[in-house]
Amino acid sequence: MQIDDPAVIAEARALFDRYEAAIAGNDAATLDACFWADPRTVRFGITEILYGIEAIRAFRASVARYAPRAVRRVHITSFGPDVACTHLEYERTDSGLVGRETKIMARLPEQGWRVVSAHVSLLAGGDPGRVQR
Repeated sequence: MQIDDPAVIAEARALFDRYEAAIAGNDAATLDACFWADPRTVRFGITEILYGIEAIRAFRASVARYAPRAVRRVHITSFGPDVACTHLEYERTDSGLVGRETKIMARLPEQGWRVVSAHVSLLAGGDPGRVQR
C-alpha cells in the first residue's frame, strides 16, 4: 500500500477545497454532493450526531449560514489509491474559537471521491474529565 501518493493527496485536496468553498457560501447542494449518499455515512458536529445521509441533509436544511472561518492548517494523509483522511484546524473569525474537522474520504465506484465520515469540534478551554498529574 502506498501512503501519501501525491496524486491521491491532490484529489482529496480538491474535494476538501470544494467543501470549504461550499461552507463559506452555505451551498447546501454542493455540501450534499460531497458526502456519500448512503445510510452508513456519519457526521458528528458541534451540536449534532448524525447517522445517515438523510439526517445530514435535514441538518443542512436547517442551517441559515455557517460561522465564517479562516483555515489555520490542513493535513491530509492517503492510504492506497482510494482512501484519504483530511484534518482541518480553523479559527472562527467572528468569535476567535478554534475548530477542528476530520473527514474520511473514499473513492467510490462510479461516484468518485466522497466524504464517508466527518467529525467537527471546537477546542474547549479545559477537560473536566481529565485529571492532570
